[in-house]
Amino acid sequence: MSTAPYGVRLLVGAAATALEETIRLPQTILTYPMTLASQLAQLVMKMQQDLAELVNKGDETLEQWFPPKDEQPEWATFDEDLLEPAAAEPAGAVAEPSDGARLTEGRFALYSTGAADAPKSATNGSAAKGAGSQTPAIVADLDYAELTLAQLRARLPQLKVDDLEALLAYENNTKSRAPFQTLLANRITRATAK
Repeated sequence: MSTAPYGVRLLVGAAATALEETIRLPQTILTYPMTLASQLAQLVMKMQQDLAELVNKGDETLEQWFPPKDEQPEWATFDEDLLEPAAAEPAGAVAEPSDGARLTEGRFALYSTGAADAPKSATNGSAAKGAGSQTPAIVADLDYAELTLAQLRARLPQLKVDDLEALLAYENNTKSRAPFQTLLANRITRATAK
């Protein structure tokens, strides 16, 4: 077999490739829109990444030249700011609304004071006066007045039924917070069912 000159081999190879691509053209035409769209999306994302890197590098450079000031905006309040004035109040004090409105609304209301609870407080009034002088020992042991709902839930498994009933009676006679009452009542029901 004789070898043809380089130019002839090049032309024959180009013609064969053109013929193969022409045969594949109907199938390739169908995939071109998706191929072009994905390549365009890839190009746009690459440009966005490059821009983000440049912006980050610019931020780092500006921070080196002009260090940020640790100023707190006047509209920002943080928990630490709120704790300082509260330190002057006695421990265990609960803020009560002056107009009788509830402190929070909705399903998870923690304080149920106000006009809607007037009948309940009237019926529990005599019991509250009697129980006010005798605080159950478990209340002091747990520091119950300072517990959040989550903290109380974590301590429930280690309490006896008598302690749970004492806590529920104390809650009914003092703050009457519905979530606390429900949690204690449910735990008493589960503990006595065992």
